[in-house]
Amino acid sequence: QVQLVESGGGLVQAGGSLRVSCLASGRTSGSSNMAWFRQAPGKEREFVARINSGGVTNYADSVKGRFTIFRDNAKNTMYLQMNSLKPEDTAVYYCAAGIFFSTNGRDYAYWGQGTQVTVSS
Repeated sequence: QVQLVESGGGLVQAGGSLRVSCLASGRTSGSSNMAWFRQAPGKEREFVARINSGGVTNYADSVKGRFTIFRDNAKNTMYLQMNSLKPEDTAVYYCAAGIFFSTNGRDYAYWGQGTQVTVSS
């Protein structure tokens, strides 16, 4: 089992920056691939970014150039640095982990509880 705990969400003005973190514990060998997803009110969960154990990354078009995903394997922590935030980035952000390097949430076995990010206009 892998436990994931997100932190760092909050309220920020449009154009601002925020960093969210995801701490993995437990059987972290099961978290070789990690990703961020988000879900806005009334919308389906959507892929944001992913990273594998070797540091290869991939982003949704909507966040490319503004968000950066990275991880510190020594700390078992993954991060999402969000710059130039827009009101449409408002959502609950979830981290996910699993053995598949995928943009589909159903391929991830482990999920955090989510952290709220709100961007005001």
